[in-house]
Amino acid sequence: MAPRSSTLNQELNLEQGSILRIPEGAVLDSNDFDFEPSDDGTMIINMGPQHPSTHGVLRLMMELSGETVLRTKPVVGYLHTGMEKTAETLTYAQGSTNVTRMDYLSPLNNELAFSLTTEAILGIELPPRASWIRMLMSELNRLSSHLLWMATNGMDLGAVSMMIYGWRERELVLAFLEKVTGLRMNHNYIRPGGVAADLPDGWQKDIEDLCFAIEPRLNEYDTLLTGQPIFRERSEGIGRISAQEAIALGVTGPILRSTGVAWDLRKDMPYLFYDQVDFDVVVGSQGDVFDRYGVRLEEMRQSIRIIRQILDLMPKGDYRIQDKKVTPPPRARIDESMEALIHHFKIFTEGFKVPEGEAYVGIESPRGEIGCYLVSDGSSKPYRLHVRGPSFVNLQALPTMMRGGLIADAVAVISSVDPVMGEVDR
Repeated sequence: MAPRSSTLNQELNLEQGSILRIPEGAVLDSNDFDFEPSDDGTMIINMGPQHPSTHGVLRLMMELSGETVLRTKPVVGYLHTGMEKTAETLTYAQGSTNVTRMDYLSPLNNELAFSLTTEAILGIELPPRASWIRMLMSELNRLSSHLLWMATNGMDLGAVSMMIYGWRERELVLAFLEKVTGLRMNHNYIRPGGVAADLPDGWQKDIEDLCFAIEPRLNEYDTLLTGQPIFRERSEGIGRISAQEAIALGVTGPILRSTGVAWDLRKDMPYLFYDQVDFDVVVGSQGDVFDRYGVRLEEMRQSIRIIRQILDLMPKGDYRIQDKKVTPPPRARIDESMEALIHHFKIFTEGFKVPEGEAYVGIESPRGEIGCYLVSDGSSKPYRLHVRGPSFVNLQALPTMMRGGLIADAVAVISSVDPVMGEVDR
């Protein structure tokens, strides 16, 4: 093979109407081998990985005929962090600090999936209050995630005002999450055995104020976007996917529900206490960008509906199990008891041991089914962790959604998928 520099400096034919071709002997990216132009009338372009509308370091290789997209190939891996492998070096007590960073817009749902799977192998049952707190925090996180999507999707389609409004309302949710967990993101709040701390005094009023502020503003979003002619023209009939295609590709969440399939793990495979609250599974009919917008808008209303019910149904009691093997002692006892001090030290240094076994638990995150598969060898660290990330699976639908569309609509389609690359490249 000729040296790279001399090969790439060879003269190329760039006359009008010709296709830029890689010279013979050039060093190719391995991702390019199976993605050559199908004929001389098409060309291949790259969108990303550095592009403001790919919602992270996502690279799309697209074959175009004029402005029409013939083929699309998502290329991932630019943000690989090795979180699944890192999990093998962390104790179960430390696991939530790792998984919370995958889908960084929905960290509490990541923590919940990991904690439920660990508890399934342990065979422990949580106090009711702990599970209700987890439900409350998960729905608040769903609300904040969808609000951010409304903001960025509006900006992607030219509705810049929506960026301001969505960010404004999201701040209300993040302020409450910070009050409870101490952090705005990556909380490490939901842990095996319960949650890190009880809800603070006055949390009921905070939730009432939050719902009272956000609910009417969702109606304003509806007025601002749903009937807006330019927004509808840029979203209706764009990026369509059928129910059969979505199911075949393993797509879940708002994308699947936008095709008319009423699949929601909170209803179909209830976890926590979702079977004790009333809410509707929102579906669309066309499976296009507009339906995916409509599903998420209505899902925020349903989340507020669930949150209001949790407010009334929240029981008293402990926020975690009182098990010396799994959870640390109350902080106040550390200064009073040597046994409590030793217990605390062992939990945060050695961790707790989990019996040999394996388990998979899936929950409904804002982007679809996030599942955690854990294998334990009886030690205090997982033998293997694998995460079924909804963004990773949903990205596989991009070629189907974009086929036959215009390159100008690519931004709208990517935005409607709502990918988080930290979870894709875990």
